Amino acid sequence: MKESILIIDDNKEILELLSDVLEDTYKLHLAENGENALSLLNKEIVHLIISDVMMPGVDGFELCKILKTDIKYCHIPIILLTARNTFNAQIEGLENGADAYIQKPFSQRLLRTQMANLLSNRVKIKDHIANSPFEDVRVIALSKGDESFLKKLDDYICKNMKEPHLDIDLLAYHMHMSRPTFYRKIKSLSSLSPKELIDIKRLKRAVTLIAENEFSLYEISTMVGYRSQSVFTKNFQRYFKLGPREYFNSLQRETEYRR
Repeated sequence: MKESILIIDDNKEILELLSDVLEDTYKLHLAENGENALSLLNKEIVHLIISDVMMPGVDGFELCKILKTDIKYCHIPIILLTARNTFNAQIEGLENGADAYIQKPFSQRLLRTQMANLLSNRVKIKDHIANSPFEDVRVIALSKGDESFLKKLDDYICKNMKEPHLDIDLLAYHMHMSRPTFYRKIKSLSSLSPKELIDIKRLKRAVTLIAENEFSLYEISTMVGYRSQSVFTKNFQRYFKLGPREYFNSLQRETEYRR
């Protein structure tokens, strides 16, 4: 699936140029000003933003500051494009949270390389979250805002893990977000749906409990929020490639081998 790029520029020729350069590689969304960009971000999952600086209304610097201080969007990398060839302008862009700053006229190769690097770093973080959600939010968070967001979400899931009805609606309500906004945030951060994130967190906890060998598998499945033992076994097998009973037996064999 193509990654989604939002391009913002009040110059239609620049929008057309960037579209020609990038449309074969990425899914593109175009906006002619900051206001339209904010409206689009409320509807679409966006993986990276390219924005002009000098625009009427909300300019690139202001838009960057708005997005980087809003928990809903602060994880999205931003590249600023500008004809302002001054050191102070570059500093201002970075101070407002821009991830990269490229001067006009720009090299297509430089832009593509910068985009690829930023997106590649995000993919590595997403893969880490997908395999070890909340393992260390200081490592996986893209900002202090994301760190706080993930910590609050992790605490809530841990506290309510045994509740079978724990779902996206409860999480979104707890995080003070609408359901669609919360879904986009989680999907952008981790490539997982909120349901998948909850399931992985439940199963990671189940692995710890199985290793402690203090409860039956039925008790463990209930403790991590599964009403059905068969659903627990199916999800466990899908994620770990073996069932909970097989996993327990493998731990026992490993213990005997060490003796």
